[in-house]
Amino acid sequence: MAATILKQGKVLIASIQAALSDRELIELRDAFADRVGRFRSHGVIVDVTALDVLDSFATRTLRDIAYTAKLRGATAVVVGIQPEVAFAMVQLGLSLDGIATALDLEEGMALLAGIEEDDPRAR
Repeated sequence: MAATILKQGKVLIASIQAALSDRELIELRDAFADRVGRFRSHGVIVDVTALDVLDSFATRTLRDIAYTAKLRGATAVVVGIQPEVAFAMVQLGLSLDGIATALDLEEGMALLAGIEEDDPRAR
């Protein structure tokens, strides 16, 4: 798999460093689904800072990762969407509706920490 998934406490993090093929995106989605359950993760972060484009398949796969994580009991955050990428996504009608986003990894971790504090299951 082209993107490595790291475990940081109860959070799984994947930093995508280069454009992934459709097959690699599907492998990433499936790996997240498996590892959320295996590690009992509460959060998933996908860092797309290095990407200068998100096409419709990549956007749909990010949504799939987030929805699958939610069904498995975790919250997903997409971090690092560059301004040009965000503008292009809006122009193309691509959206991440209902999915948390953050400027960078640090903000994404803080967002997940805040969500977990509000979650009665975390107590």
